[in-house]
Amino acid sequence: MAKRSDTPAEETQPERKRGSGAQHVYEVLRRDILNLTLPPGSLIDEVQLSERLNMSRTPIREALVRLASEGLVSTLPNRSTVVSNIDFLNLHTFFDALTLMYRVTTRLAAENHTEADMAKIRACQAAFSHAVDTQDAQEMISTNRDFHAAIAEAGRNPYFTGLFCRLLDEGRRLLRLYYLSFDDRLPHRYVVEHDEMIAAIEARDVALCDRLGRTHADQIVAQIQQMIARDRRHDIPL
Repeated sequence: MAKRSDTPAEETQPERKRGSGAQHVYEVLRRDILNLTLPPGSLIDEVQLSERLNMSRTPIREALVRLASEGLVSTLPNRSTVVSNIDFLNLHTFFDALTLMYRVTTRLAAENHTEADMAKIRACQAAFSHAVDTQDAQEMISTNRDFHAAIAEAGRNPYFTGLFCRLLDEGRRLLRLYYLSFDDRLPHRYVVEHDEMIAAIEARDVALCDRLGRTHADQIVAQIQQMIARDRRHDIPL
């Protein structure tokens, strides 16, 4: 008769590298938070998550610490963990930084890009265009982020790249709301705007890149502001 094993379920799975469990939890939760699968204010149940991912609560807590450092989750006085709310009161500061990064990174890409950079930017644009054609909102958000990150990398300033990628990641929840304002049917003109940015970068037209970056940011900001301010009241007879 085989000896019964007291090994926890997660340890019977293929051996993970040290720290990979926490990384997996981090990636799963981060994706769910940024895609609004876990809406702002949602309670994160460690027991339920442990069962879902088939692992102990230790890597889950490690992942939550990392997510907290990024401002995506918050710990309440009763030690419960919830998805952080979106700070609508300070959105103007986020929009200021985002607009500046669209302009700066596109300008620098025009000055410093290589053919390899352009190939990567075009590949990201092809993925974004396909996501728009198929109206896959989550894929649109992901490929849009990759497109602008590739432009930032072509600018050859790692500080700007790091800041812009952080803003793009933090803004994914806002961008999810942005796409919802179109009922997840993003107009094809945004693919055209990306194509115009690529052409301006390739032509090394710094001034045009600046204008396109500003225009691209402005329409995103205006659409989000319009959605936030939308009057959703119903006229209910009393």
